Amino acid sequence: MKRFKLVGLLSALFLLTAVFAQAADINLWHNSTLYKIEKRGVLRVGLNAGYMPFEMRSKTGKIIGFDVDLAKLMAKAMGVKLQIVNTDWDGIIPSLMTGKFDIIMSGMTITQKRNLKVNFADPYIVVGQTILLNKKWAGKVKSYKDLNSPKFTITVMLGTTGDFAAKKFMPKAKIEEFQTEEEAVMQVVQGRADAFIYDKPYNSIFYATKGKGKLIFLDKPFTYEPLGWAINKGDPDFLNWLNNFLRQIKHDGEYQKLYNKWFVNVKDWINKVQ
Repeated sequence: MKRFKLVGLLSALFLLTAVFAQAADINLWHNSTLYKIEKRGVLRVGLNAGYMPFEMRSKTGKIIGFDVDLAKLMAKAMGVKLQIVNTDWDGIIPSLMTGKFDIIMSGMTITQKRNLKVNFADPYIVVGQTILLNKKWAGKVKSYKDLNSPKFTITVMLGTTGDFAAKKFMPKAKIEEFQTEEEAVMQVVQGRADAFIYDKPYNSIFYATKGKGKLIFLDKPFTYEPLGWAINKGDPDFLNWLNNFLRQIKHDGEYQKLYNKWFVNVKDWINKVQ
């Protein structure tokens, strides 16, 4: 008799545990950003509109770019509307953490330091740091190693991996930080600085459109930088959805269409932003 009572008690405990586990799973889902996006009917995307060709303003003030088009695809797949939230770069992670938007889609490099504050989906593109050099140094400066001297002034965008790379690999040089890419690179164009450190996609497009005859482009990346979409910690459902979404668009041709649009067929859009 005692044996049957024990079995009954264990069965009841097992059932109770299962009920609590199911309730916990439901609470986890209801706390998910993905659930909140569906309920709200709007995907809010944080970005900094100054990183060509990922996100930038057209002549009419509209925010366009590779990340913007990816965000449109994402919102469409969710069946919701898209809201772009333009944010200063140095405050973009704190803004995500305080709930001003749901995700950062802004050409953000995955770093261990950032990963302590946010989670990243799988990399959607890989870039690296390159150098735009004042033409007076043509033939004299051949790599980032040559810039590691007090005689050089290097410009960077504040808080970017270009900023971090310059301080790490060229600590002896004078580093000047600016709020935007345009401000930083124009210092080099105008001869007030010697070099600008930034991601290859931006530098290659700037050189092709505004820098020829004025700058030297050292186009071999000296860092490895995977870019990823950032979300808040503790959200496995959203992270799972994002990785499956990325896998899908990379295999059905949608990703490649957008990549070609923004990185290959540059002439088709460059006049819209100049």
